[in-house]
Amino acid sequence: MTEQHKTRKQIGASEYLEETFQSSDQLAVLIRNGPRGETIQRIARAARIADRSFQEWLRHKNDDEGFDVYVGMNPLKPGAHSRTKSDIFTIRHVYLDLDHEGPAALATVQQSDLIPQPNYVLSTSPAKFQVIWRVEGIAPENAQALLRAMARTFGGDLAATDSTRVLRLPGFLNRKYEGDIVVKADRYSERVNHLLDFKFRIDHSDSPYQAVRRDPTRTTSANAQPLSQSEHDWAFAKRALARGTDPEEVIRSIAHFREGEKQDVLDYARRTVSKARAELKRALPNTSTAPLPERGREH
Repeated sequence: MTEQHKTRKQIGASEYLEETFQSSDQLAVLIRNGPRGETIQRIARAARIADRSFQEWLRHKNDDEGFDVYVGMNPLKPGAHSRTKSDIFTIRHVYLDLDHEGPAALATVQQSDLIPQPNYVLSTSPAKFQVIWRVEGIAPENAQALLRAMARTFGGDLAATDSTRVLRLPGFLNRKYEGDIVVKADRYSERVNHLLDFKFRIDHSDSPYQAVRRDPTRTTSANAQPLSQSEHDWAFAKRALARGTDPEEVIRSIAHFREGEKQDVLDYARRTVSKARAELKRALPNTSTAPLPERGREH
């Protein structure tokens, strides 16, 4: 019997939280009602989130009020009040979001010699999966480069490659679709992995939020002040657009990165990309700046 079949087990929300985190880990729980445009984020210890009373509150929000339920995959620093890159305490997980040809992509992942056996596979909706590895000793910059390398190799969502990412919490309904679709988690391995277990060449330039000093359109000075979050997003958008990245992919990347931080994160991301395109047009006149198509809010 293979290791995969010996350890495979379907688990619920509380067991999942207890296995994947230390009880004292500070985690962000995000619930979102797309049609109402309402997002709520709570930060609490993993033990508190796994507790019955907290789970009952999440169940009420999910079943009765139509909220989707997500949890941050990496703990936050003690006392953190937000879910930004600077708030990340340590890297506990790396992951893939497989929403294109999911079954085939998942089979490729599970059969690959480049990566260890996943710890968990979340079935989030028909033919869509979130694949999770428990890790330790990986620096945030290496984790993000690894996430993008895996997404490029296995056809994962490139927008789901930041350390602040929230993934669905198993045992709750996916309210994005009509009908009751329960998010399920299968455990395949109990191993905790390390960077050398992933046989990818880590390229730091693959990190979408690399240092702004690489931005050729930005001037610097010895007295330059630290950039704000909006300035980082703007600089990232200019770099990505200058490389020829599809503007819609840039919008999605920023929206996912700032999820939970902005009231209308998709509108914020679209405005950021529009401003970046205008600035890039001034700096590089041959750059195309066709109007962005209007799209509805992603749920």
